[in-house]
Amino acid sequence: MLNVPGVVTGLVATFVVIHVLRDWVLTQRGYVELLKQFSFVPARYESAAQCGVPDRLAVKAWTFISYAFLHGDWTHIGVNVVWFLAFGSPVARRFGALRFLLFFAVTAAAGAVAHLVAHPNECLPMVGASAAISGCMAAAIRFVFQAGGPLGLWRTHEAHAYHVPAAPLKTALTDPRILGFLIVWFGLNLLLGLGSLSLLGENQQLAWEAHIGGFLAGLILFPWFDPVPQANGVDPGPGGDPAAGLN
Repeated sequence: MLNVPGVVTGLVATFVVIHVLRDWVLTQRGYVELLKQFSFVPARYESAAQCGVPDRLAVKAWTFISYAFLHGDWTHIGVNVVWFLAFGSPVARRFGALRFLLFFAVTAAAGAVAHLVAHPNECLPMVGASAAISGCMAAAIRFVFQAGGPLGLWRTHEAHAYHVPAAPLKTALTDPRILGFLIVWFGLNLLLGLGSLSLLGENQQLAWEAHIGGFLAGLILFPWFDPVPQANGVDPGPGGDPAAGLN
């Protein structure tokens, strides 16, 4: 967490710079316009007029990812940055910068899709990198518990620890440590979604469905981005590695 890859540092800096501009440069009217153009608003895809948001094709496309760079307040961005440093860093070391950026975008988009399915025609904007961070959590558990991995019992080489072969998903789901992580993670999100726990203020809602969408995408699509062959010797990803040549 303290030896942060450059791509993670760059994304965190982008989050912070955007939030500084939002808080200290933009007027309230400018902030509202920023949300209209870059936050994820489910109603944009069916009934944009009733919410007063633009429904141009380009805006509909980029908001599946751009919402992840906006945050509700400094507490929101602070919590996300801590989790991103912890789980994004090992995944970035394994994937490399370009693969990691693509993975971040895909898991953010998966979170937006899950939110759209759960809240069609909702005007309330969704912001935050939590879905992509959830995807990083899922990707990390695919390899960090492996023998010789970052959390393995026997680790002899720091750099090699992030490139140990990952177990196939079916095998990984039999690991008690991974099962325990999944139970706790899904349990917390369900409790937050049902309102039994609260991490945000009274006027803020937690987009827990987006967390689950990003997590499932990271868990299932991990082999598509992983440059390391799986433990059974099968090349990562269906039909080979679609991210071949990226660093």
